[in-house]
Amino acid sequence: MSEVAYDRELASIIDHTLLKPEATKEDFDRLVEEAKEYRFRSVCVHSSNVEYAAGLLQGSEVIPIAVVGFPHGQVTAVAKAFEAHDAIVNRGAKEIDMVINISALKSKHYSMVLDDIQQVVRACDGYPVKVILETASLTDTEKICGCCLAKAAGARFIKTSTGTVEGGATVEDIRLIREVVGDELLIKASGGIKTRQFAHQLMEAGANRIGTSHSVELVRGEAAGEGY
Repeated sequence: MSEVAYDRELASIIDHTLLKPEATKEDFDRLVEEAKEYRFRSVCVHSSNVEYAAGLLQGSEVIPIAVVGFPHGQVTAVAKAFEAHDAIVNRGAKEIDMVINISALKSKHYSMVLDDIQQVVRACDGYPVKVILETASLTDTEKICGCCLAKAAGARFIKTSTGTVEGGATVEDIRLIREVVGDELLIKASGGIKTRQFAHQLMEAGANRIGTSHSVELVRGEAAGEGY
């Protein structure tokens, strides 16, 4: 365990994230070692990498998470459900972060959005599903609709962002989401979280989980560079 002082409360709710397409085996090795050292809640990776991460995490309290339909959410509901099922049943994922069908939501094709989420929730067979809204691309009305559809579909979390588009988590969005979902759903703030102060502001606004690739810098109170 590192002798460096760090924010243990914050560490306990961080999903330590590595979603760069160019990430190597050494990068994932480092991700997992950092997660175990700082006792992060999880590591969050692509479904193709989650089996490797899950193997490295065996015997620890850190859980592996797979993203599904990432980053644009524009694959079919059947494809998302298959990816989620495979990640959990065959590759060891314990939670799924799925990207909502943003185009369908903005087009008011609400039955399509609902079915998309429901198919993934069913495929996960009780394992938690986080629905990524990509809040920076939505109006407040669309955010509210997305939250309501995710809630109706049986999702466990609302997640703000993929981190791949300009804009990310905001305190205002966390407050809005909390107002809509109440205490029935959890909230994961992600995208652009680069300081400990901002992370705590998001927690105070209602976030239950923080997704970031700057986890070590955040918990140690250091300046973060570029990234998710």
